[in-house]
Amino acid sequence: MAEANWYVVHTYSGYENKVKANIEKTIENRHLEEEILEVRVPMQDVVEVKNGAKKNVQKKMFPGYVLIHMVMNDDTWYVVRNTRGVTGFVGPGSKPVPLTEVEMRPLGIKTENISVDFGEGDMIAVIAGVWKDTVGAVQRMDYGKQTATINVELFGRETPVEISFAEIKKM
Repeated sequence: MAEANWYVVHTYSGYENKVKANIEKTIENRHLEEEILEVRVPMQDVVEVKNGAKKNVQKKMFPGYVLIHMVMNDDTWYVVRNTRGVTGFVGPGSKPVPLTEVEMRPLGIKTENISVDFGEGDMIAVIAGVWKDTVGAVQRMDYGKQTATINVELFGRETPVEISFAEIKKM
């Protein structure tokens, strides 16, 4: 079986979630679970100030685009391309181009799996980055983003900080 890659699909603006739902329904109906693995609409947390009140909201990182993790073949291309609301794949002409690892990193999508020798509750030391030489207990692990959340003391208060697995070692 061919390798699955992440592809970007252009949609009508405002139709991203509808396209995601339509593709997921088609995957279920046509039993393409082995070929189209995941459909994402990347979101980010943003603080909006309205009438003097701060409010955390989620906004689309790329309005008009949907990310799809799939094995590219004639069937999957046809299913995605002919989904209502999809205008086409991102790439030259009609040839879809998969995202590179460098392009996926800021989206929180990791391809290689890292096995770690620590878990929630373990004491760890940060060995690189901004928080180098900081020690703390792991509060939460996110294997998708390959990060661990620890509490550090900042301005006399405990503050949660997310640190990459690559920057941590077990004490």
